[in-house]
Amino acid sequence: MDSLVIAGRSFRSRLIVGTGKYKSGQETAQAIAASGAEMVTVAVRRVNLDRSQESLLDFIDPKKYFLLPNTAGCYNADEAIRAARLAREVGLSDWVKVEVIGDQPTLYPDVAATVEATRVLVKEGFTVLPYTSDDIVFAKRLIDAGASAVMPLGAPIGSGMGIQNQASLRILRELIASVPLIVDAGVGTASDAALALELGYDGVLMNTGIAAASDPVLMAEAMKHAVIAGRSAHLAGRMPKKLYATASSPLEGVSK
Repeated sequence: MDSLVIAGRSFRSRLIVGTGKYKSGQETAQAIAASGAEMVTVAVRRVNLDRSQESLLDFIDPKKYFLLPNTAGCYNADEAIRAARLAREVGLSDWVKVEVIGDQPTLYPDVAATVEATRVLVKEGFTVLPYTSDDIVFAKRLIDAGASAVMPLGAPIGSGMGIQNQASLRILRELIASVPLIVDAGVGTASDAALALELGYDGVLMNTGIAAASDPVLMAEAMKHAVIAGRSAHLAGRMPKKLYATASSPLEGVSK
């Protein structure tokens, strides 16, 4: 099987989905099911961990989905580290998506703080998947710090603009082979997801692209198919681009 393998764990789906911005817990559950995703990320700061009231976790079956806590809403390394420790302490997971925001208007990551949090958490036994910029230098530093995957943004979080800097993502893909690369943030529609996989990325993580659609459940299904199509196209190998036309029914060898 052509599986996504992270830290020795295999996933059939290359789509990772978030759980924010849905109208209800029921819609969240329906969209996740339609997406075909196996890994679901949840913000530690937005989950009612004491379970005394209705919680997002009531709509996500941990026996069916692999939970990936994330440190969304953290603005320095210490906050991210505390959030990850809390998630493990309450039994969510010892995997964590590290997200440290450095700029409020753009929600761009503080990559230096992300490297610091990654280094500390890896030493504490966490499997760390950091959200980062599309900078090759910091991607390599995250790998040196022990990251099990690198997740560069395609565009600002929640923007829906799609992949804005193919050159940087291509460089990352060409120069990094030791860990999976997952496009995280900016996906707005199915073609964006397909492009990420066509570029050779190992997976894509999204939330707003599904949750903010007019029909989130239908968009989730579209994203499932887009990721499958993009991966298949990458493996198949596209035809070379040419400046001039080439006849689809060539005349060579045809008798006159």
